[in-house]
Amino acid sequence: MLEESTPSHSTIDPYKFLQIVPNADGTLTRNCSNYPSTVATPDPSDHTLLVLSKDVPINQLNNTWVRIFLPRQVLDSSFTTKLPLLVHFHGGGFIILSAATKIFHDFCSNIAAKLPAVIVSLDYRLAPEHRLPAAYEDAMEVLHWIKTAKDEWLQKYVNFSYCFLMGESAGGNIAYHTGLRAAAEVENLLPLKIRGLILNIPFFSGVKRTESELRSVNNLFSPLCINDLTWKLSLPIEVDRDHEYCNPIVGGGSKLLDQLKLLGWKILVNGGNKDPLIDRQIEFLKMIEQKGIKVVSRFGEGGHDFIGDPNESKAVQAAIKNFILSSTVASE
Repeated sequence: MLEESTPSHSTIDPYKFLQIVPNADGTLTRNCSNYPSTVATPDPSDHTLLVLSKDVPINQLNNTWVRIFLPRQVLDSSFTTKLPLLVHFHGGGFIILSAATKIFHDFCSNIAAKLPAVIVSLDYRLAPEHRLPAAYEDAMEVLHWIKTAKDEWLQKYVNFSYCFLMGESAGGNIAYHTGLRAAAEVENLLPLKIRGLILNIPFFSGVKRTESELRSVNNLFSPLCINDLTWKLSLPIEVDRDHEYCNPIVGGGSKLLDQLKLLGWKILVNGGNKDPLIDRQIEFLKMIEQKGIKVVSRFGEGGHDFIGDPNESKAVQAAIKNFILSSTVASE
């Protein structure tokens, strides 16, 4: 059974905190008013836009889709260089938010403009209606879609040899597990070539509490009860937080990490010293370094809400740009 071990002195109701209501059939009613969405802006005639965006369906049965971000500068006839591709997975504890959520839309737009790069941001299925590994399966499906997509923006402006998987929080977890799956079938993904993983405040946990988790019982942004609830709702039924989806350290880490090393992939981990999950991220870093994988890490002074902190967000964007540029140059 999934361990329930939230300290009794927690004063926070996780359902009210997240504005979700559990239903008798195992679904959730979500109040999205606290998390405004942004519509895609594909019209090139709007010259106020530095980045164009559009939504494209992936799997209509599963209601999955992507938002593609294209820097306006590539529309200039003098711009002939094809761009790196970032496949992005949004955060939200696997249970809330969307690729259209404004904070993620703006974050992707800023990165697309500043790198520049084309970004494909996936709106995957949410738990508990679709528990893990549903999100990982959706992520792999979009990689296979990209490699054969007839979409004009991808065909005309993307260098498929320079692809990176990126996500925040739960999205960082998805980027990691998708990377493991993709490493096991690199030949099937050609001409798409993944060069690295970008894990921003990746969402990992485990049964045994870390010191930083214990300090977060009533953390204003990411209290411990939220950690427990999101894993309870997203992990397969009847498993605990030491399942491999949640705790990457279990068993010394996935054997597929050896494949990442052989492929020469690099991993960037962006964390925050005030993040309740920092101990987990440091454990993860030590594990992948011991595997001999090339790792770049940056730990700022922010918490788990770095996207909402303009200074931290800019620093993370700069770290991502440096990581991609160095990975691209090293591969040439």
